[in-house]
Amino acid sequence: MPRSERSPLLLAVLLATSGVAHFAVPRQFDAVVPRALPGKPRTWTYASGVAELALAAGVALPRTRKVAALAAAGFFVGVFPANVKMAVDWRHRPTPQKAAAIGRLPLQIPLVLWARGVAKNTEGRA
Repeated sequence: MPRSERSPLLLAVLLATSGVAHFAVPRQFDAVVPRALPGKPRTWTYASGVAELALAAGVALPRTRKVAALAAAGFFVGVFPANVKMAVDWRHRPTPQKAAAIGRLPLQIPLVLWARGVAKNTEGRA
């Protein structure tokens, strides 16, 4: 299978894995929910997990791939504040953890571009 054909499936696997992780180990996700959001962090953790699972399914299916990939790009932008919160909260942790938290910030850019690329390479579907 050519790389361009694998790309949507790999993006779907990434989203599905992250979505499942929100339910398997919710406490670590609760900790990065920005305090400014209304409600309980666990609600946001579960909602985010459901969104990622739905996006994974949408990206995996050719018929919904373009719209889902564009939504995934928006989702990656939307969760950026949680990554910023994590980097701030982890600034006093040991160097490897601090580096991982800070490293997540620029990682959002290739994720957004990847999702947009999947949408762009999905011909004739919207």
